[in-house]
Amino acid sequence: MSRGFVKEDDQEEIPIVPPRADLPEGITNYVTQVGMGKLLQEKQELIKERDELDATNEKEKRIASNFINAKLQLLNNRISIAKIVELAKQPQNEIRFGATVTLKINAEKKLHNYQIVGVDEADISNGKISFISPIAKLLTNKKVGDKAILKLVNGDRVFEILKISYD
Repeated sequence: MSRGFVKEDDQEEIPIVPPRADLPEGITNYVTQVGMGKLLQEKQELIKERDELDATNEKEKRIASNFINAKLQLLNNRISIAKIVELAKQPQNEIRFGATVTLKINAEKKLHNYQIVGVDEADISNGKISFISPIAKLLTNKKVGDKAILKLVNGDRVFEILKISYD
């Protein structure tokens, strides 16, 4: 049927779903056990939200349900390709996926703690950086006492590794 014969009021809005955190093509979706738990919890919350939809009319309910289903599809795709890394099996004296690292940056007195996690777990405000981030890549395979240098336009940033743990 030609769009000329369809009333505008009958057009259903296609929900725009924000994408999940970027995971480049061909990169394994590593997650910590905690991260997988959060993904599964998010899935349960979305299912509950969808099941409890209470819209004033059927069209609004259908649009809201489609939006949640689209988010669920993205989440299920991410969960299906997730590979849990057991932190206890990581080399405890080297920085690898899942490590929590205590760093001294340049000459700052304040110490910084970061955990290298999966893309869906990353949250810099909570000290969690993605394993595909430039800083995580720079720190990977380093040991206590090593220094890693990040080249920046306005000067180098030197990270001195003070502690590595897998909690």
